[in-house]
Amino acid sequence: MDRVLVLNCGSSSVKYRLYDGETVRDSGTVERVGEPGGGPADHVTAVRQILDRLDLEGLGAVGHRVVHGGRRFSEPVLIDDAVLTAIRELVPLAPLHNPANLAGIEVAREALPDVPQVAVFDTAFHHSLPEAAATYAIDRDVAERYGVRRYGFHGTSHAYVSRRTAELLGRPYEGLHTITLHLGNGASACAVSGGRSVATSMGMSPLEGLVMGTRSGDLDPTVIFHLRREGGLGLDEIDDLLNHRSGLLGLTGANDMREVLHRRAAGDPAAALAFDVYCRRITGYVGAYYALLGRVDAVTFTAGVGEHSAEVRAAALAGLDRLGIAVDPARNAGAGDRVISPDGVEVSVCVIGTDEEREIAREARVVAATAG
Repeated sequence: MDRVLVLNCGSSSVKYRLYDGETVRDSGTVERVGEPGGGPADHVTAVRQILDRLDLEGLGAVGHRVVHGGRRFSEPVLIDDAVLTAIRELVPLAPLHNPANLAGIEVAREALPDVPQVAVFDTAFHHSLPEAAATYAIDRDVAERYGVRRYGFHGTSHAYVSRRTAELLGRPYEGLHTITLHLGNGASACAVSGGRSVATSMGMSPLEGLVMGTRSGDLDPTVIFHLRREGGLGLDEIDDLLNHRSGLLGLTGANDMREVLHRRAAGDPAAALAFDVYCRRITGYVGAYYALLGRVDAVTFTAGVGEHSAEVRAAALAGLDRLGIAVDPARNAGAGDRVISPDGVEVSVCVIGTDEEREIAREARVVAATAG
């Protein structure tokens, strides 16, 4: 049971990791899946190629990342035909991701029929959201009919990082109030109280919330109506604009924060504005979640930008000293999992590398062992 394969099928990639206990025996990422002139033609081909090259002798479970579990899945589950059907029915809520997740599951079930397959849902950690946090103020019958509510995403990352924060600080997870900031090409904030998500910035889809690499984040819905009525843009065009041509990319022409920082340092005003918009949004969420939690023990940065950009970390928390939140410049400039706040402050500021695959493997082991 200690031997677990994790498959993380994104919209155009497949990331895999093979564990023996806590040791990674093999790992990699197949990029540009389905892209013209790119990698494998589709996710089915990509996953088959991965399974063919791996030594899977003694495999105890396969853990699959599934982006959207809707309201049905509040925890990881052993995959059977009914679960597969339910994931397929949720495709309208995650049209770019759930089909890729399904492809990985179907290939793995066919190739490894005697190995337990476990679905780990990105939305599951946020099932603990209070109804007041998950409910949008629209007609409740319409909302119920079409599944309109806050689901939240990056749950596997927020779960892992909030638990690792407790370990880093040597404090009980059950009593810790943490704000976790997953800042990558996709970005989200989460307020975690005693190991439970009580607020998160992504909503019905991953579009809501923080400014991201290509996504706008929070936006007045009137913008959509205005673009449709005054600009004549179709719904698919607006969807593409907000998801793929906005965020840092829309503001600067680059979706990589490293490039934005380089241009900002060179005096590019567009990059400077994008940086300020990006960090200001984070600051606002930290302040709001502080108010919701009532007490904050730690603010933790993770993912590509969160782990590697000292400038973003410093700017995002600047001016929050009255809340007991501060960043020590020397510690902020370091590397690895660490505390970057000064000694004696009320709120610990941490940097922790996320590891969604390790979290998926852990949860897959638990489910497979229970099923066995």
